[in-house]
Amino acid sequence: MGKGGEILKEALSENGVNVDLIKKHDNMSGHAIIQVDENGQNCILLYGGTNQCLTKEFIDEALEKFGNDGLVLLQNETNLIDYIIDRAYEKGLMIALNAAPMNDKVLTYPLEKLTWLIVNEVEGKQIAQCNNDDEIIEILNKKYPKCKVLLTLGSKGACCYDGDKIYSVGCHKVNVVDTTAAGDTFTGYFIYGVLNNYSIEDSLVLATTASAVCVGRNGAADSVPLKSEIDSLINEGTLGKLEVTVK
Repeated sequence: MGKGGEILKEALSENGVNVDLIKKHDNMSGHAIIQVDENGQNCILLYGGTNQCLTKEFIDEALEKFGNDGLVLLQNETNLIDYIIDRAYEKGLMIALNAAPMNDKVLTYPLEKLTWLIVNEVEGKQIAQCNNDDEIIEILNKKYPKCKVLLTLGSKGACCYDGDKIYSVGCHKVNVVDTTAAGDTFTGYFIYGVLNNYSIEDSLVLATTASAVCVGRNGAADSVPLKSEIDSLINEGTLGKLEVTVK
């Protein structure tokens, strides 16, 4: 954590996240300038800051705390992603990588060692090197046969390949205020479902509902809804029923 990261650490702690492994650094924390247009779509300019200051020693120390059980969730905003994947794989940990923000480095990572690759349609086509959304999962499966794929498709919903079947879900029709953090919300809720033995169908519904709530609010971290709120919306059918198709 660099300068300016104190607010985030405090927010994490208040929400029950273990922050014991966070270390202070003299550089500025990574941060972003987020522009939102009248339709709620965003454009994000990133400053890497201390996100780019990870060391192999720190990574080894952090992974040691996991033992050989758990999931390492990564996003392409830090350095040494390839090293983290290799070390986590050696320990037998599950690994999920959200390829955002997409760049050429992603193509050099050992993606075949991932448990989950999480991409949107633009990132998916870049990694698969194809032009059509419908080809993404098939090509990625051929390139990385042991890797499961979670593909978000914006207003078209999402698809998931779990190594056996392809699951597709639409999205709730809601008023979009700000799409910032919608992808992170979707990822977090989906991975929560997977780790807590939800079915793929229920995990997709949970994640889709949470992201629908997120886009109706301004801000980033502050727009992420609590699970109790999402459970109530699903149980009461407030936003309508989502259908998941399987093939």
